[in-house]
Amino acid sequence: MKDKDFAFFKELVETPSPSGFEQPAQRIVRRELGGVADEVRTDVMGNVIARIGGQGEDLPRVMLAGHCDEIGFMIRYIDEGGFLYFAPIGGVDAHLVPGQRVTVHTVGGPVLGVVGKKPIHLIDPKDRETVVKFKSQFIDIGVSSREEAEKIVAVGDPATFAVGLERLQGDRVTSRAFDDKMGAFIVARILQEVRRRGPAPVELYGVSTVQEELGLRGGTTSAYGVNPDVGIAVEVGFATDVPDIDKKEAGETKVGAGPILARGANINPALFELLLRVAREEEIPFQVAGAPRATGTDANVMQVSRGGAATALVSVPLRYMHSPVELLCLADLENTVRLLTGLLYRIESRQAFIPN
Repeated sequence: MKDKDFAFFKELVETPSPSGFEQPAQRIVRRELGGVADEVRTDVMGNVIARIGGQGEDLPRVMLAGHCDEIGFMIRYIDEGGFLYFAPIGGVDAHLVPGQRVTVHTVGGPVLGVVGKKPIHLIDPKDRETVVKFKSQFIDIGVSSREEAEKIVAVGDPATFAVGLERLQGDRVTSRAFDDKMGAFIVARILQEVRRRGPAPVELYGVSTVQEELGLRGGTTSAYGVNPDVGIAVEVGFATDVPDIDKKEAGETKVGAGPILARGANINPALFELLLRVAREEEIPFQVAGAPRATGTDANVMQVSRGGAATALVSVPLRYMHSPVELLCLADLENTVRLLTGLLYRIESRQAFIPN
């Protein structure tokens, strides 16, 4: 990955964007696409929609979607001692939260806090294996009273894990929020590549969607507005190359082995076959995952929006999803950009995806 692309990726991932509070990240997306797309706009939900016109007449309309929202927390109550009680935004694992550093994002700026936990010495042996419920967890920002806390934070402020992107060995990196700011990054990079190569035979819409973690909400509204013929969700997928995952149930997918192509009811068969052809012709490594029912991604809502769309789900293998230490391989990102950029130049017509 080029240095400038890595800098964009790191900035986007580290910028806070819990569901419902995505605009700091969306401002970065708009900045990166402002000089690339023919049009960049933001809808009332907060989705950023960028368009690049294609070459030809009556072109199929293609929508690429990656959601920019991340899991997090929301402050619900401040007690007399100044401790902040919170609820999860999205699917946060309660096991992971006690003992973590967090950042509360306030009107006045970021405020560092810690999620306190009773010392193990003071926990009854029978309770040491019990998950502490969210309603019993709290954030300590280092004050002594409600009055002090309310000068700094407010009910409704969001919070995120206080970690950023770090390099591990080789081209493997770790951070919070790869799910799915990685997808929004890939979509932006594809638009940059199309601008560099020249017009594709499609009307291209790249969308950084919002509130996916709360039920595919931004994907639903943006797909209705764009009304694509082809919709492709760019997401993270479960990497199963770690201990204690049953491959008979979850399939076999590996970090560094290329993008994951979903196959199943949510996926248009002709579009899936075209993705396979592009990968083979371009010598791009890929993996296949079975998806026997509707996926929990923006591909689901794009498929059934209005009169329907030919949909696909292309995922980057990710370890430790929805944790502060998500892990992926940068080469998988680059190969996903190559695959989907190549696909755009091979789409012949919207009729090509209608079943025979």
